[in-house]
Amino acid sequence: MKKNILFLLAALLCLSACKQPSSPQHPDWTRNTVVYEVNIRQFSPEGSFKGVEAQLPRIKDLGVDILWLMPMYEIGLVERKGSLGSYYAISDYTKVNPEFGTMQDFDELLAAAHKAGFKVILDWVANQTAPDHVWMEGKPADFYERDSLGRAVWEYDWTDTRSLNYENEAVWAAQDECMRFWLERGVDGFRCDAAAEMPAKFWQAVLPGIRRDYPDAYLLAEAETPELAELFDATYAWELHHLMNDIAQGKKSASDLRAYLDKDDAWMGPDGYRLMFTSNHDENSWAGSEFERMGDAAEVMEVLCFTLPKGQPLVYTGQEIGLTRRLEFFERDPITDWSPNGYTSFIRDLVALRHAHPCLAAGSQGAPAIYIETAPDGVLAFSRSAGDDSVTVWANLTADAVEVNTGEKTVTLEPWGWIIY
Repeated sequence: MKKNILFLLAALLCLSACKQPSSPQHPDWTRNTVVYEVNIRQFSPEGSFKGVEAQLPRIKDLGVDILWLMPMYEIGLVERKGSLGSYYAISDYTKVNPEFGTMQDFDELLAAAHKAGFKVILDWVANQTAPDHVWMEGKPADFYERDSLGRAVWEYDWTDTRSLNYENEAVWAAQDECMRFWLERGVDGFRCDAAAEMPAKFWQAVLPGIRRDYPDAYLLAEAETPELAELFDATYAWELHHLMNDIAQGKKSASDLRAYLDKDDAWMGPDGYRLMFTSNHDENSWAGSEFERMGDAAEVMEVLCFTLPKGQPLVYTGQEIGLTRRLEFFERDPITDWSPNGYTSFIRDLVALRHAHPCLAAGSQGAPAIYIETAPDGVLAFSRSAGDDSVTVWANLTADAVEVNTGEKTVTLEPWGWIIY
């Protein structure tokens, strides 16, 4: 009897430790959306809000739904990197970077984007500020983490920043106030940079009030932690991203991907969202374009980002024209030719596929994946069906041609080839 009680207690503890995070109540408009990340500095020869506004019709033609603007706040001058500095070294959360234009220019871009049917989210950088942020002089010293000599410190090689002190709850209130400044201005939510660098208790204190007062706001965390999956609409699929890189480089296989998907599906629960991507600003500038990292596999990996369960796809600036180069981070390096090409059609068709098939939606409104167990080694095959709506994907995740029997016919998948029914 004693052994049975101990076994029951152990089982209950395991269930408690392994329980799925409870997802927040997602705004209805987020369910089947595609995110487009706008690198304002490199988006046009002007590198400005007006340069983005002028191209809204072109982005609209892609069919994407959410515009994520990389940080557009005033940035620091002290110890800035390069000649223009990092977007992520902010000197005032409630001012715009004059490099991009005026506050009126921002308001006009926001209004034009809304008129065109986009939602607009801002990149929120809560972990650190520039050394010359207005809080450095205007707030008490304990707003920042400091060393034994009282000097404000930074993380990693981010020498152009200083770390905020999240043991001081006054910092929480100040962040909340600044986020609300932009929500009152009409933005539709935030992509929260390095969200796991701050203690979860900060987000747990601030986000419920934002959800209460702005129930249609969309919240995306650059993180994968369990606590944040309970607070944010979407979290990053970083593990998936690195796994796709490894598969493309021959270091991992389709079976590794299947194991990850099974694990993540069990962990995330039915209503979780994962932001899925083959590129973003960090990857492009520091690790290389998707073509550098994935080579000929870049296209099939993009297909998976648009069709895997729980996925919310991301398109980064330049991906819609198959941009193969890295974009500079601290200097002007604009894309000057946006002429559509075959890759433009590829991305546009994937977005259209996503919108045409509710079974591909993120969260519980989409359908789970039913894996085709007869697929040969190296091929990930699955279907997602809801009512009369069904999509089946065959993805060859090898550098060799493979014959597959789809049930209706036998076809040859070229190296890194794919078929969608």
